[in-house]
Formats: sequence, structure tokens, C-alpha cells
Amino acid sequence: MPHKGVQLDRENFPCSICLDLLKDPVTIPCGHSYCMNCIKTHFDEEDWKGTHSCPQCRKTFILRPVLEKNVILAALVEELKKTGLQAAPADHCNTGPEDVACDVCTRRKRKAIKSCLFCLVSYCEKHLQHHYDSPSLKKHKLVAPSKKLQENICSRHDEVMKIFCRTDQQSICYLCTVDEHKGHETVPAAAERTEKQKELEVRRLNIQQRIQEREKDVKLLQQEVEAINGSADKAVEDSEKMFTELIRLIQKRSSDVKQQVRSQQETEVSRVKELQEKLEQEIAELKRKDGQLEQLSHTEDHTLFLHNYPSLSALSESTHSSSINIRPLRYFEDVTAAVSKTRDKLQDILREEWTNISLTVTEVDVLLSPPEPKTRAGFLKYSHEITLDPNTAHKYLLLTKSNRKVKVMKEQQSFSDHPDRFTVWYQVLSRESLTERCYWEVEWRGVGVRVAVTYKNISRASWGKERLFGNNDKSWVLHCDTNSYTFFHNKVQTVLSGPQSSRVGVYLDHRAGILSFYSVSETMTLLHRVQTTFTQPLYAGFRFWLDGDTAELIKAK
Repeated sequence: MPHKGVQLDRENFPCSICLDLLKDPVTIPCGHSYCMNCIKTHFDEEDWKGTHSCPQCRKTFILRPVLEKNVILAALVEELKKTGLQAAPADHCNTGPEDVACDVCTRRKRKAIKSCLFCLVSYCEKHLQHHYDSPSLKKHKLVAPSKKLQENICSRHDEVMKIFCRTDQQSICYLCTVDEHKGHETVPAAAERTEKQKELEVRRLNIQQRIQEREKDVKLLQQEVEAINGSADKAVEDSEKMFTELIRLIQKRSSDVKQQVRSQQETEVSRVKELQEKLEQEIAELKRKDGQLEQLSHTEDHTLFLHNYPSLSALSESTHSSSINIRPLRYFEDVTAAVSKTRDKLQDILREEWTNISLTVTEVDVLLSPPEPKTRAGFLKYSHEITLDPNTAHKYLLLTKSNRKVKVMKEQQSFSDHPDRFTVWYQVLSRESLTERCYWEVEWRGVGVRVAVTYKNISRASWGKERLFGNNDKSWVLHCDTNSYTFFHNKVQTVLSGPQSSRVGVYLDHRAGILSFYSVSETMTLLHRVQTTFTQPLYAGFRFWLDGDTAELIKAK
């Protein structure tokens, strides 16, 4: 029996196979002890080899050891059980779901800390100790625990794959070299690893260089962001100051007009009231004189009548020798008209200059424009809804469908005169200016329609053919008819080839200077692309020849 002062600890009596407290302990000739069932199972598995070995020290026995119960250990284990010690907490080395289990542990699997590429076995801390103690095992290659050790076994020959076939770029075993890989270029896997390691280092160097370059680019872009933000903030601040000055100037002019009107109002009212008072005094005097004459007319004494009549009948000179003429009731209406005219001029100026300001803003382009789309779905992302401007339409053109469809008519339409109207050629422009990336589609019918993109300042009222869309350097035109396509710009025409379709797609990247025309059906076919520099906002337009020809700006979907 153990001495009472001896500290019993279940961790001092484990079976190195099941890692649990010994059960029916037996000791084999080398001195190591195991559970009866554990070592018996171990020896049963080794019967086919003809020799048996200790799981711990690997000492071999020609004859299978006879297992006898170790009485002393059995007594100690029983004493340990009688002490009532609580079972030890779960070993922190037990395997979890993501861990690699020790291949040697037979019952409670512990977490492997190393895998041996020679043995193709993963070991926990206890079972790995032999690789550190045995001189022959120290030569084995130990790596981080891996669940994929079996991938190193040739599925054909069940041998470790230690050779690399460069011909087929795969790992093989030595038997493969005389079988299906016979005659191939083969090298030891270690040699191939050395070569690939060199390539790996070169690639890592390239990656690190690219990382440095991209980090520089990111830093540069960050600087650009700060510069853009700073420039935009200053532009907003300066613009607000200038618009504030304009507002103050307009407010001052409004105050000046108000003051002048009120001053003139006071002057005119004073003049009128002064004259009114004089006339009222004259009226009172006349009424008094009339009363005296009426009283005299009732005098019966003829001598008295004749004596007083001369003095009473005499009238003082009138304030106004003739009746007062009042001008038509306009008064200050002319002032209103003058202010209205000024307002209209300012609106026109602001409208025209706003286009230039907007174009200047959109021309701020730090990065290159993205590439032109390849599919219709890609183009539709830039779909731009366009309407036609009735003020530009020739009087023989009829606009319908919310000013998206136009048709050539035999009779003039009831359009009012407007400086933007085309008066000679059957042409019309869009209401919206185009200064960004945009795409629109046109459905046309008839003998022939010209789909145009043009600057707004093209001439309107001249008979010269240079006023036609496509016959000047301010417009680009795709002529569509039932048999062909033709492109016009600055009097130069280019005959195009492509599938005939009643629908045409137009893609514009104003900043990049790209204008492309497409034939649209089940697929999109490029008809013509223009690469230039646009200096003004562009407008969509149409030009027609014959009655009945139509074109419609489609709401593309």
C-alpha cells in the first residue's frame, strides 16, 4: 500500500495508447505498462509482421510477449480510484473540429502537433517524443500537422510520391517512373521544390514591387482626391461670392428703380395735387360769383341792377385756358416693360453662360474615361432621355409623343416665329444639351432620315447647303435609307456597310471625344466611330427630305 504522504495523481498512471487511466495494467519486457486490452489490440495488429514492438520505445520482440497483470500498478490504480479524486478536466490537447488528430492515439484522440512526411503519420506531443529521442527517427521530416498526408501517397502503387514528373507536371512515386511516366523528364521532388522556390521568390519580389507601385498609386490618388476637394471647395466658395455680388447688384438696381419710381411718383402726384387745388379754388370763386349774379338777377330796382352788374359780371382769368389733357393710362408701365426686358436678357445670358459653365465643370477629368461598352445592356446604362425643341422645328415638321417623335407634313404647322427655328431645311434639334457619356436610340421610317449630332450655333435661315447637318464642321450625321448607310461631316461623305435596321443607336462620350453610331436589332453592329475633340455642348437632331418620313427618340429599355 502506498504511504499516506504520497500524492496520487491520475496523470502519473496513464496508458500511452488510450491516454486514459490504466485499466488491468500489464507490463511488457521493455518495462512499459499499458491497459491489457490496449496492448493486446496493438499486438494483434502487428501479428502479420511476425514481430511485435513497444508503442513507446519501439523495441521489437521476436516472440509475442505474454501479458501478465502488474499487481503493484493495479493496486495503485485502485487506491487512486478509492481516493475519490475527481476526473481530470478535459485535456486541452484533445482535438477540436478543425484540428488534426494524432494517428497513434487509439481511443481519445489528441491534437497532433506535427506530421511526419516520412512516416505519413501525425503525432500528438507524447507520441512525437520518439522522433526526438530515436537517432533514426530524428532524420524524418516533421512539418505542421496536415490532414492531407494521404495526398502524398500514389493512388496507383500505394507508395510515397517523392518524384516530380516535369513532363506531366505532377508528383509521382518511383514505380511510376517505370510505368506510365516511363521516358518522362523526372527529378526528385526536393529538387523541383528548390527550382519552384526560386520562382516563388521571384514572383514574391514582383508582387512586392507591384504592391509598392500600387501603394504609390493609392497615395497619388489620395493626393488627387485632396487636390480635387480643395479645388472644388475653392470653386464653390468663389462662385458663391460672385453670385452673391450679382445678387447684391440686382438688389441694388431693384432698390434704385424702386427709389426712382417713388421719387417720380411723389413729383407727379405733387404737380397734379397743386393743379387740383388751384382748380378747386377757381371752382369756389366761380360758385361765389354765380351766387352773386343769381341774387342780382332778382333785384327789382333797375337802377341798382345796372349799377352793380358791371362789377359782378367781371370774371378773373382762369387758371387753365383750356381743358386738361391726360395721357393714356400707362404711367409707370413702361418701367415694368423695361425691367422685364432686362430680366429676359439676363435670363438669356445666364442660360447661355450656364451651358458653358456646366461644360467647363464636366471637362474636369482627372482619370481616363472608362472604355466604350460592348453590349446593348452596357450602353443602356448610359441611356439618356431626349426630347425635341419645338422652337427649332421647321414649320413642315409635326412633333408628337411629348416631343419625341417628328414627321414631315404636307402643310405648315402653327409654329410661332422664333430665332432658333430652321426656316429653310427640314431640320430640328433636341431641347437637351449633351455634355457627358450618354446613349440614345432612334426608330426611323420612310425613304431616308439623317440622324445628327451638332453644335447649337449652326446657322438656321440660309439657303446654302453648308447649313445642312453634315455639310459643315459643326455637325456629324448618319444618313439612313432602305439600302445603305452614309456618314457625313464637313461636306465629306463615307459610305458604310452594316445590317439594315430601322433602329439606330448613338453613343457619345463628350469628354473622350467619341461619337459612335450602331445598327440595333437582336445584336448591335458598329457602323461608324468618330474620335475628335468637342469644343461645345452637343445636341441631337434630325434632317428629312420627303413627306411622310418619321423619326422617334425611343425610351430604350
